[in-house]
Amino acid sequence: MTLTLIEGPAAEPVSLAEARAHLKLDATEEDALLGALVTAARTLLEAETRRAFLTQRWQLTLDEWPAGALALPLAPVASVIAVKVAAMSGAMIAIDPGFYEVDAKGEPPRLAAKRGQAWPMPATRLAGISVDFEAGYGTAADVPMPLRQAVLLLAAHWFENREPVGDGVELPLTVSALIARYRRHRL
Repeated sequence: MTLTLIEGPAAEPVSLAEARAHLKLDATEEDALLGALVTAARTLLEAETRRAFLTQRWQLTLDEWPAGALALPLAPVASVIAVKVAAMSGAMIAIDPGFYEVDAKGEPPRLAAKRGQAWPMPATRLAGISVDFEAGYGTAADVPMPLRQAVLLLAAHWFENREPVGDGVELPLTVSALIARYRRHRL
């Protein structure tokens, strides 16, 4: 199973102005660094929680269909854009959306063939199935405040501590506490 980012978010959940205000910075000389830290904080926290904070487009590639419903690796899912299967010609053929159903609000979000249907088998053994989907809460204003605050605190922590601190594995405790209820655990 491979997850590939097709189109990233248009903005960040925390603006440069918000980050500057939090750090009490008036100068703009380090805006490039601060912007990069906000992006890095968002991507790390998205990986930690297995959530997309802002609207993003992803592609999940599979070798074969699971026995039951297909759990999508990111939440929340806004929509499934296309489900495709490799044909003998090598082209990816879209499956009619009326053939499957999506539980976008589930934890985890899931995709399954409707009752009485069976997924078509791909013509190739490897990477013959793709699911394009849109994930994320929406815009920055839609991202839950604890997640926005965690991005802000982590970016500020990295800005203030430019050399490695700690063991490099643990997040600052406040950041961990803020994201705790949003973590999606693997089964």
